[in-house]
Amino acid sequence: MFRINENSYVKIEEKTFKTGVVDMKIKDIMTKDVITVREEETVETCAKLLAENNLSGLPVVDEAGFVKGMITEGDLIRRKAKVPTPAYLEFLGGIIYLDNPNKFFEEVKRSMGLTVEEVMTEDVVTIRPEDSIEKAANLLVRKQIKRLPVLDNQNKLIGIVSRKDIMTHLFLEE
Repeated sequence: MFRINENSYVKIEEKTFKTGVVDMKIKDIMTKDVITVREEETVETCAKLLAENNLSGLPVVDEAGFVKGMITEGDLIRRKAKVPTPAYLEFLGGIIYLDNPNKFFEEVKRSMGLTVEEVMTEDVVTIRPEDSIEKAANLLVRKQIKRLPVLDNQNKLIGIVSRKDIMTHLFLEE
């Protein structure tokens, strides 16, 4: 049996893993200079920001710095995709929906959106700077998301942590 301290590295099958990374906090790896958008901005402006900065998603904030949502490449792609119509039956000149038509109408509304507010995802999963990297990794996997806005005690955006940030700190290149 051997002991590995916090600053040691272990080589396993030609990969190097940093030990003690589970004890690291989000504040140690988060991106502090976050590119954001406002709800009233156009989806074209957002798409340009994503492309120019090689990003896949942006936090949507208000003028005070509170997170209102996230807008991602997926949101923008969905906007351009054809929305499948719900299953229905025509009966005696009327339409009987077999699926919930409200979901369809919401998707149509989102696909026609011109502003960030109309296209963004409003239900945002966030994390605190003092939370562990392990907690962030578990949230990303469980919620099937790619990034977590980091909020301070006043619930204002102070950073963002992505799957890539976590991977960079879990697996070091030799």
